[in-house]
Amino acid sequence: MKKPNMKKSVFKAKAGQIDYTHARWAPVINCVLKYKTTILVVQRSKELNFYPGYWNGISGFLDDQRSLHQKVYDELKEELGMPKSRIETIRRGEIFDQEEPRYKKTWIVHPVLVEVKTDTIKLDWEAKDYAWLTLGKVKKLKLLPGFNEVLKRLSQWI
Repeated sequence: MKKPNMKKSVFKAKAGQIDYTHARWAPVINCVLKYKTTILVVQRSKELNFYPGYWNGISGFLDDQRSLHQKVYDELKEELGMPKSRIETIRRGEIFDQEEPRYKKTWIVHPVLVEVKTDTIKLDWEAKDYAWLTLGKVKKLKLLPGFNEVLKRLSQWI
């Protein structure tokens, strides 16, 4: 496991982008990367507003007009340094709502399975650690609420 680049970026909404930080409902993607027989989980940085320290897939707000596929490409490039050329397939799972009273929020979760050609990544500041694990080992971690449901909705391909 490699040390992440600890340079934190501050969120500033761009033209056409919505800031869901304090919104009641927030659409998000949660990407599960699969490489051979393992999946990637990242441990969220203590710098994040939501769920610091929990293990999760690569996630992000659906906060602009870009397509889901484009958001997947953008998040993987931003958080893992993974270019589009290393992605084999993208599959969508069934969307679900995840209630979160702690943050007074309902996440509208779009599960996505991304099969990749490599397990080489470079973390940005959003994660402090990562691991490529089998599904059984992933389920033993302190997972972000709703991540088990993401895995369930993608299970036919994992």
